[in-house]
Amino acid sequence: MRVFRSAFVILTLIAAPPVLAAQLPADDSSAVARLNASPRHGEWIRYDAGGGDSVRAWVVYPERRDRAGVVVVIHEIYGLTDWIRGVADQLAAEGFIAVAPDLLSGKGPNQGGSESVDRQGAVALVRALSRDEVTRRLVAAGRYATGRPGARGDVATIGFCWGGSTSFHMATAWPGLRGAVVYYGSSPDSARLAEVRAPVLGLYGGDDARVNATVPPAQAELRRLVRRFEVETYDGAGHGFLRDQAGRGGANRRATEQAWPRTVAFLREVLGR
Repeated sequence: MRVFRSAFVILTLIAAPPVLAAQLPADDSSAVARLNASPRHGEWIRYDAGGGDSVRAWVVYPERRDRAGVVVVIHEIYGLTDWIRGVADQLAAEGFIAVAPDLLSGKGPNQGGSESVDRQGAVALVRALSRDEVTRRLVAAGRYATGRPGARGDVATIGFCWGGSTSFHMATAWPGLRGAVVYYGSSPDSARLAEVRAPVLGLYGGDDARVNATVPPAQAELRRLVRRFEVETYDGAGHGFLRDQAGRGGANRRATEQAWPRTVAFLREVLGR
């Protein structure tokens, strides 16, 4: 009996603790409720992106006594949604200042942004954005956030779908970027990969062949260039698994429970705790 109890204690100690829902970003259906219940300070702001360009953004601050690193959150092709704001809030819960710019600011009817169009309208507007303008607006978002009281100068990016591809691009285009997290976004062309300077973490659903086909060539080229590109692929999960956590018979939720702690660990490594 004593041996059995000892073995049980050992197994209990080495078993991975379950990931609680409160430790993960809300899914699409519960994002608004989680935002409304959040104890953290979040606010809408506008920042100067240069050349008279003003960008609307959602900023969330952590509750901590020392300075925090900054994470720029890059939205999906659907624009700046409540779900993206919820991701920013969860990043603040982990100790980061999170800024989520609306890259459709001024692009919608009457110079509106994501709030001025429906989902398909947002898709059309995002597809029309120029890479140079997106890059300029994201760098300006980082500059704004690192200038806030309580911020350190270190910045990383995280993006989803179209935003994931954009986050990977920022690793090639943003001098001084500390790291880039790519959720199910396609990789840059091989010719651009020599410009990668920041570490990149890529997180992919196993059932996302369109995006995943771009990963092995990037892995091979970045390995040749001795650049850091870490890849995690989750069996059975689909594209957009972090937002659609109830999908694919539980595979999306399992992927979320593995990918999000991996994300937080990476960001703490590159930005500090």
